[in-house]
Amino acid sequence: MKKQATYTKSSMVAHFMRGCTRFFIFSIVMSFINTLLEMLIPQVIRQFVDSVIGSAPFNVPPFVLNMIEGIGGAPYLRSHMHLVAILIGVMALLVALAFYGTNQTNSIAAEKLHQNIREELFAHIQKLPFAWHMKNKTGDIIQRCTSDAERVRIFIAEQMVSVVRIIIMMTLSLYFMFSMDWRLSLVAACSIPIIIGYSAFFHNRIGGSFEKCDQNEGILSTIAQENLTGVRVVRAFGREEFERKRFEKQNVYYTGLWVSLMNLMAVFWGIGDFISGLQIMLILVLGSVFCVRGTLSAGEFIAFLTYNSMLIWPVRQLGRVISEMSKAGVSIDRIMYIINSPLEEDKEDAVSREETDKALRGDIVFDHVSFGYEPDIPVVQDISFTIPHGTTFGILGSTGSGKSTLMHLLNRLYELPPEQGKITIGGVDIAEMKAQDLRRDIGMVLQEPFLFSRTISENIGITDRNMSLEEIRRAAKIACVDDTITEFKEGYDTVVGERGVTLSGGQKQRTAIARMLTQKAPVMVFDDSLSAVDAETDAKIRHALSQSLGDSTVILISHRITTLMQASCIMVLDKGRIVEMGSPEELLALNGVYKKIYDMQQGLEEAEEAV
Repeated sequence: MKKQATYTKSSMVAHFMRGCTRFFIFSIVMSFINTLLEMLIPQVIRQFVDSVIGSAPFNVPPFVLNMIEGIGGAPYLRSHMHLVAILIGVMALLVALAFYGTNQTNSIAAEKLHQNIREELFAHIQKLPFAWHMKNKTGDIIQRCTSDAERVRIFIAEQMVSVVRIIIMMTLSLYFMFSMDWRLSLVAACSIPIIIGYSAFFHNRIGGSFEKCDQNEGILSTIAQENLTGVRVVRAFGREEFERKRFEKQNVYYTGLWVSLMNLMAVFWGIGDFISGLQIMLILVLGSVFCVRGTLSAGEFIAFLTYNSMLIWPVRQLGRVISEMSKAGVSIDRIMYIINSPLEEDKEDAVSREETDKALRGDIVFDHVSFGYEPDIPVVQDISFTIPHGTTFGILGSTGSGKSTLMHLLNRLYELPPEQGKITIGGVDIAEMKAQDLRRDIGMVLQEPFLFSRTISENIGITDRNMSLEEIRRAAKIACVDDTITEFKEGYDTVVGERGVTLSGGQKQRTAIARMLTQKAPVMVFDDSLSAVDAETDAKIRHALSQSLGDSTVILISHRITTLMQASCIMVLDKGRIVEMGSPEELLALNGVYKKIYDMQQGLEEAEEAV
């Protein structure tokens, strides 16, 4: 199996730029042409003022001088000034075309880069272990995949590409300026190390402040995401005011962080404006003095002022690049955290799909399994039991006893460390199987099933896009939800709300059962998935399942004794350990935990019937 790459900042950016590098290169070339032409226009104006309007000799390369002499020299141009205007106009048009080419190709490259980042992040997140998702908040993950990805795109497209233009403009500006007057050029050049120096000084401070803003934006997104997905719970418990105040408190803090950052940025740009203004003033005053003394021509002074304004922009822009680099660096780190997170991997010598299919039709064996989500805090301890193939196995236990944990381990949502036992199916260790193959053959219905914002038929038939409506309805009838669905106005084309919010708890559970049945898995797990339906519907579903599951191995997890009564064997858990195991009759005869729960639930049912 190919080893997962570990990226540095530069290598990750290079990886994201695949397929768009040629656009960036073309953009840089067009930017070079654009900048070069912009640099030449002031030289044309300078020669026009000094040598056409004035009488100074042309100071141009020999081949240009030959061209000018070929058409009649300065006297001809003096009588045909419109030719100079046309030349400047053509150069300006070429500048505009090059600028268009720069922006067009840069925009294409930027969007392709953004597409690569989004696709890479989504694909990577899809393959990350379930444990990783449990440790990272959804809102923060979304924020990294949206705001941070966008910030990286902006920096590379608008800042890094402009670095080439900045270098060209600074180099050519200084070259032409020194060729005209070295004294003024030194004054202009003095601002460069000053601006770079204070930009570097602010770099870490801006980066630290922005990181706090970014982290708290993730917290704010998480609060909003939780409230939008859990709106029914918020409304049911009248928590609107509490949640509003909780959101506002975080929002005020988040806004305060941005205000502090903007204050820091205001100081940063204010210093830059002061230095730039001071430099322009010195150039203007000293240049005027040199012109009066005759050491600088009028054309040279006009060109020098133009080049100085061209120099100020890239120097200021270089300071902006340094400040934006602080923000982009934080975003790249946050994206790199996702990209470098270890993927869920199978062993190189994992068994084939065919071998897995064959093994899944064998016995399930938990052999001295111990596991905890946190170090030194075990959830299940030394669990050993066997589920014969084709039987129905029940698991009973209080909340936190480890029932769901065992199923998460069976499905490899969490990896079982080798020193903490072994789980085999058909004699094959599940660690030797490919996780995807294993999960295809283990159908699971959770207590709180997740439904997508799609039609009911799409939710049920999600395992196969080509599934017919007849097959979907067959599964829905077994789950005792077909009659309910057909009563809806749109029937199976009814679009359920986000997370299935438009359906009741029982309807969601039954829809999820139907969805799992279409998987036709040899192992089916019902993790307290009938808790939201009434006892009568529960009995109907269990009866329909018993008639249709064939030789599938069924694992029932429930708090309700009646749900487990048809199991051939029931395991009772307490605090992560097996306290009882046997058939329903054997457990009743033991007069232990199972018997106490049975008597209590029977008493409650009798009391309800009496009422």
